[in-house]
Amino acid sequence: MPELPEVEVCRRGIEPELLGQAVVGGVIRVPKLRQEIPRELLELLPGCRIVAVRRRAKYLLIDCRKDGVEGSLIIHLGMSGNLRFVPPDLPAEKHDHFDLVLPTQILRFADPRRFGVVLWQPGPPESAELHTLLATQGVEPLSDLFTPDWLFDAIARRGGPIKPTLMDSHLVVGIGNIYASESLFRAGISPLRAANRISRARYEVLVPAIRATLSDAIAAGGSSIRDYVHSDGGAGCFQIQAGVYDRAGLPCLRCGGVIKQIRQAGRSTYYCPGCQH
Repeated sequence: MPELPEVEVCRRGIEPELLGQAVVGGVIRVPKLRQEIPRELLELLPGCRIVAVRRRAKYLLIDCRKDGVEGSLIIHLGMSGNLRFVPPDLPAEKHDHFDLVLPTQILRFADPRRFGVVLWQPGPPESAELHTLLATQGVEPLSDLFTPDWLFDAIARRGGPIKPTLMDSHLVVGIGNIYASESLFRAGISPLRAANRISRARYEVLVPAIRATLSDAIAAGGSSIRDYVHSDGGAGCFQIQAGVYDRAGLPCLRCGGVIKQIRQAGRSTYYCPGCQH
């Protein structure tokens, strides 16, 4: 599933082409995704101007406005979704479920597994975060609110392992499996350690490690593990730079020890027992 870096890369890829554009209309082919695409989009979108392209957690927000209408398209890529620009005359393929029609091109949403969403939240931009899908999302890890003190206090009563705790989107958004493993490796913290048994001083190391891992992933175009591709069809390459992820049995790049793989909360966790404690 695309995580924060992949969605941010997508946002940065589509923003220059969308910002200020007038929307000609929309096309709904398969409305039944994770939630049904609202038919009202076909009436709301024509004539709207796109005034902003934002990201909240793993959701893209396309803010639209015209006389009498103001709202945000809320898009989630799900497990396998992607957005790409195509010519107006390019025939749709089997998994192309929604088109945002612009004057000279189309922003096309494809989703083979149909776990994504295309929804509408009426009102000014700030009202988008009141949508039920967004209202329970946690702190943005690249924001000023995400500090060592905040994370230490937020986790004070959590006795579960730190790695699944970091992946809880109600606490912090967008730290997926690969980024949790890599952040803990950079910080030298074992993924097995109880979240509330980590000192405040070690959170002073972990928070910058999370920020650096996510920033490096964005710079690398994200991670293309399965289906994720950029809006131009390119692939992310952060996984090639990984220190521990998917390197079970290989030597640690830091100490030469053997990288270990375990299961936590149904997901694979990779770490170096020698470096992380």
